[in-house]
Amino acid sequence: MSYAKSVLQPGEHIVANGHLHWVIYWPAILCLVCSAALMLWRPENQGLNVLLNFTAGMCGVLFVVLFAYAWFKKWITEFAVTNKRVIYKRGFIWRQTAEMNMDKVEAVDVTQSIPGRLLDYGTIHVKGTGAGIEHLHRIASPIALRNAIIAK
Repeated sequence: MSYAKSVLQPGEHIVANGHLHWVIYWPAILCLVCSAALMLWRPENQGLNVLLNFTAGMCGVLFVVLFAYAWFKKWITEFAVTNKRVIYKRGFIWRQTAEMNMDKVEAVDVTQSIPGRLLDYGTIHVKGTGAGIEHLHRIASPIALRNAIIAK
């Protein structure tokens, strides 16, 4: 069961769920492409072939590590909008949560770069009276989440 579902109050229901965009896998994908390119390149020098195979293997190991890290980060991050509040949770064993009642939300800022506009991801910052929820980077469909928050 997700964290947001476990903390719902009576009469409260989830309006929208947010998650990290697939772009968080880019470093891993880049390592995979580099590993494949190094494996395909075969120069005539045998010593260089050994070096290329070692480097390709290290890029492959780095791919696995970066992919696992990005997957784990996506798995432990949760963002939900209910009819009464905004809920953000990050962490597995050590957990950080932030919740804000809808009547305390003053503004929701969305920042998108050019790649963010093209691939539909961005940064959301929920501002409230006195404080806010930290910047949520690389969130998928940030405009839809902003609209769910401000649609009170």
